[in-house]
Amino acid sequence: MQKQKANILVVMVPCFNEEKTIAELVKRIPRKINGVSQVKVLVLNDGSKDNTVSQAKKAGADKIYSHYPNKGLGVTFRKGLEEALRMGANVIVNIDADLQFNPEDIPLIAKPVIQGVADMCTATRFAVKELEPKMPFIKKFGNLFFTKLISLILNKKFTDTQCGFRAYSKEAALRANLFGKFTYTQETFINLANKGMIITEVPIKVRGEREHGKSKIVKSWWAYGIKSGIIITRAIVDSHPLKFFGLLGGTLFAVGFFPGLWLFIRWLNLGITHPYSSLITFSATFMILGFLLLILALLSDLIDRQKKLVEESIYLQKKMMLENNKK
Repeated sequence: MQKQKANILVVMVPCFNEEKTIAELVKRIPRKINGVSQVKVLVLNDGSKDNTVSQAKKAGADKIYSHYPNKGLGVTFRKGLEEALRMGANVIVNIDADLQFNPEDIPLIAKPVIQGVADMCTATRFAVKELEPKMPFIKKFGNLFFTKLISLILNKKFTDTQCGFRAYSKEAALRANLFGKFTYTQETFINLANKGMIITEVPIKVRGEREHGKSKIVKSWWAYGIKSGIIITRAIVDSHPLKFFGLLGGTLFAVGFFPGLWLFIRWLNLGITHPYSSLITFSATFMILGFLLLILALLSDLIDRQKKLVEESIYLQKKMMLENNKK
């Protein structure tokens, strides 16, 4: 990881119908931060139907990017990274528009990235007991569950992988290849960690619940859990296809092999398979499925190698485009 030349810091704010809070947020964003020569505010309008855009303009946002109709937070976040890089960002801070996060904490989140000790720094709501926000049990349980899951996947302990208040280095933004439409928080962790990006956390105090309106992302905790689970599974398959399909295939093969082996030994000793004849079909089915998944694991590994070459090519193209835009 190279130390950042933090000349420009872009604060990007994803919005969907946030007219009640966007102006206050934009006005409260610090315009002077140590280690940064300039702070710019990028408002990302995800198809708002209220006065979000006009309020953001009046408050002094440097740039407003809009797309219609509403495409989801994941798409908006990806577009935000692209726009921030075009604005010359060396450091990018993402903050929600609903004022659950304190914009005065932006320097705290950005500091590790500005100093070059991290590629991504995320706020954590659960690292310090005294800073834990009040929130419904199901919400807290979901946050902790996904955090434990991602920590297990990455073999590194984190305390909050769901928080959207984060800072990214230019290198991290260029390296990120994200596909989720619904959200980005878990996928970003897995994607950047598997590319060797250094991730750190900073404890901060946040509101547990929105002051105005309801969450645009978590309309149903069951739906949120299912959609997030799908995104995490896809991210795991993308990053470790050999391990994923290999472990699954090996497990299924073993489930079929050992009962079949026991039945074969019994047949050698007794000359009969009755009353366990059904195990023949059971064992054959699972062994075939397991074998096919093991073949799929090898093919996926070959594809993964090609994917890494493509990602490196995309990364270099992004860098070249940014350099050409500066000329």
